[in-house]
Amino acid sequence: MGSLRNPVGPLPSTIYWRRRAVAACLAALLALLAFWALASGDDGGKKPNDAANGASPTPPSITPGPSGSGTPISQQPGGRDESGDSEGATGGDGGSGGTGTDPGTADGGTGDGGSGSGGKNGDTDGAGGDGGAGTGAGQRVPADSPLPNCPSGALQLTLRSSKVSYETGEKPRFLLVAKNTSGTVCKADLGPRNAVLTISDSKDDEVWSSADCPRPGTPVLLRVPARTTITHTVEWDRGRSAPDCATAPAGRAGPGTYLLEATMPGVKVLPAPFSLAKD
Repeated sequence: MGSLRNPVGPLPSTIYWRRRAVAACLAALLALLAFWALASGDDGGKKPNDAANGASPTPPSITPGPSGSGTPISQQPGGRDESGDSEGATGGDGGSGGTGTDPGTADGGTGDGGSGSGGKNGDTDGAGGDGGAGTGAGQRVPADSPLPNCPSGALQLTLRSSKVSYETGEKPRFLLVAKNTSGTVCKADLGPRNAVLTISDSKDDEVWSSADCPRPGTPVLLRVPARTTITHTVEWDRGRSAPDCATAPAGRAGPGTYLLEATMPGVKVLPAPFSLAKD
């Protein structure tokens, strides 16, 4: 033990201590090398790093979202197809007779005013043109019909011309539209003596009146159902008239603007303008 602490030899003790230090360093170095060799051997048995070898890592799995439940779009953009509306508008233009613009026919008239007999002063009562509108049809009833007369407060009367302007030789047709606002059926006299039609020219001179020489002179009694509208048609042959069937001025009414008026006891009726075209 003394020799380990105090080296014995011909050389100074410092040299022996240095030799011991170098030997200890070499031993430590050999131990480190042995440990490194063992550690390298263990790593060699492991699977090499894929990333280090250039292999791309496995991409993460993507879970698809829920699929849409809506109906796929199969129509072209640009708005709604208008072809159906056009066909509907075309199909709705019906119900008219030969004239195409005659409201009396559209309202349910069964004939025209031409079936009436011509009067001495040029009036033609269109009794055959009586027709219904709304939910019922007007019917001619006899004078002894048990139906009550329509009260003046329950009857609404509208006057209009079937056309705004009439061509040369075309006979104007006028429409008396009667509406029964009551809840009971009644009869109304739309004949030329009770529902008087008058035509005046632009100078306010009377040209024709249904009361001057009415044909027929008997009442035109029409059945008007409750809350229903009927239409009575009168045709004018453009002739002039004079009171009490007197001789009327010669010639027909010429081109110009005219005013059609109607008077009926207890009923207010607005006038309707129309015109006769030039030749």
